[in-house]
Parts: sequence; C-alpha cells; structure tokens
Amino acid sequence: MDLGELVPALNDFAPLSLAESWDNVGLLVEPSPPHSVSTLLLTTDLTEEVMEEAVRRRAGLVLSYHPPVFAPLPRVTWRSWKERLVVRALEHRIAIYSPHTAYDAVPHGVNAWLAKGLGACTSVPLHPSTAPSSPAAGTHRVEFCTGAEHLDTVLSKIKDIQEVSCLTTLPARVEGEEQTRVSLNCSQKALLEVVALLSQNSLLYHKTEILLLQKPLLPHTGMGRLCKLSEPVSLSDMIERIKHHLKLPHIRIALGVGRTRESPVKTVAVCAGSGSSVLKGTEADLYLTGEMSHHNVLDAVANGISVILCEHSNTERGFLSELRDTLAIHLQNKINIIVSEKDRDPLQVA
Repeated sequence: MDLGELVPALNDFAPLSLAESWDNVGLLVEPSPPHSVSTLLLTTDLTEEVMEEAVRRRAGLVLSYHPPVFAPLPRVTWRSWKERLVVRALEHRIAIYSPHTAYDAVPHGVNAWLAKGLGACTSVPLHPSTAPSSPAAGTHRVEFCTGAEHLDTVLSKIKDIQEVSCLTTLPARVEGEEQTRVSLNCSQKALLEVVALLSQNSLLYHKTEILLLQKPLLPHTGMGRLCKLSEPVSLSDMIERIKHHLKLPHIRIALGVGRTRESPVKTVAVCAGSGSSVLKGTEADLYLTGEMSHHNVLDAVANGISVILCEHSNTERGFLSELRDTLAIHLQNKINIIVSEKDRDPLQVA
C-alpha cells in the first residue's frame, strides 16, 4: 500500500481525535513520497534494537504504540538515541506512526484487550470520549430577542467580539410584538464580553438565555474501563487470571485495608500503562494497571481498594498480537503485518 493510502486507513481504525490533547500521535516520520509499504512492524516501544529489526525485516512502516518522538527535537544528529531513530528511519525509508492514547480509547483497543483477562464481565469507559465535531464551535450558546430599534447596533458590537460564531437571526413574535431572535455560539472567554454587552440594556439582558454546549458521548469509547464481573471471584483467583493473560510470572500487589487474598472481587477498574490519573477516585474492589505513583497506591489502599501493578508496557504489549489480526482484516490483507520480536519491557525481576 502507498503510505498516502495506508495512513488514512490507520486513522479510520482509531481516529486520532480520540487521543488525549497532550499526546503526539499520527504519522511522525515520513520518507519522501511516493513511499510503498509492504511490511508493517508493530511494537510497543521503538527502541534502537527494534529499529534494527525493522531494517533487517524490511519494514516500510513501524507502528509504535508509544510515540518515540514526543518532545520536539531541536536537532537530528547522532548524539541521542531518539535522534538516531529518526536518522535510521529516513536512511532506510521507514515511516513511523504512533496511535498511543487513540488506541486506549477505542472500543476495540488496548483497555478492552486488558479487560479480557478478567473473565466474563461488562465494562464501561471511566472517562467517556465525546464526539469531536459536535457542536461545531464554542462552549456556550446565547439567545435573546430584540426589537428593530436595537438590532443593528447590537449585532455590530457582537461581531467585533472575537471567538463568536454561528451568529443567526430569525423573526419571532414576543408578547404580540414582532421581534428578532438572535442566536450565537461563543467561547467561555467571549461569553463574558457578550453578557457585559447585553447587560447594558436591561430589556435585552432579561430576555437572554445561556446554554452550555455539551458534546454527545461516544458509546463504549474513552479512557480506562470499569468492569463488573458476571460472578465474583477471590482476589487470589483474579491474580492468576491476570498473570495468565499477560504471560507474567510475577506481578506486584497492594492489599486494600481490610482485604485479604480471599476477599471477593466484583468490580475492577482497568487502565493500561500508567493509571494514576485515570483511576483516581474510582470506586472498585481492585485497580489493574501498569504503574501508579506511590501516593496514589496509598490512597487506594486506604479506601479498601487493592492494587495490581504489572509494569507499564506489560499491560499493553500483549495487545499487539490481537492488533495484528484485526488490522489485517481492516487493511484487507494488502500488506504483511508482523509483531516485533525485540520489543520488551525495560524492567526485569532479578
């Protein structure tokens, strides 16, 4: 597939609009066009070892779950390992694409895969995603009615306010009088200016309605998952299920106050990778994530919530095999998709 065809197909698989605002997702390194991709290499982290594997296996694109280029690079030299990744990629005409938190949010993404290790359960996102394009603009809608004597002056002043959009007028009949209904969208900042303008005329001000514009939630989409098991199991059994799913001989566990390994687990809050901010404040019997700050673990334990930590990328890497199969179907088997053999968590148990 040509890269110009492949990248939109990847974006369709998991829209980048679902990624967190702080994230750096999408096509990060692009060889000069045209660029044909016959082999796509999947990895959780693009290390130099994985890059050499990509070169050896003649990959035209590396899909790295974590973005290898996150902070801006002031230069591209041979001094740092991240700069060397870009150099090697361009030398060997290898594109680099990262979906990161877009894959966390989609219904068929990383968190959904992680939740499969819990057993039969239902799940909902902890932080649901909202539709990116609705409403079109603004955080608030302002509506008011005015007579013809004030209309032109008010509209002229409103048009001078920045961050006002969707300004419309419609004829209206109010208390038997012919008037004009004005409707506009505006940002939080512009709302203060609009209200200040309308408050100069008490008649306009008392006929003003302000609506908060909320984007509709996307079903089954968002960060983290709250999972309700069909049947409660002991914490000890849940530990074994998770170790089996992640293919890990060891995990770390903190018992919630008043809990034992035989305590029943009915609800599990799940977040692949780093769960501190996503899981915080969630009511559950158990938190499952890769890593959490020491103090967030203490907070959870004090609230009677047990915590299982598996190391950051160990809660993500197993998803790649499932991703390989689902992407192959999505891309109509037009390219060869392989999972890195060199990708591994940097932390080992000694």
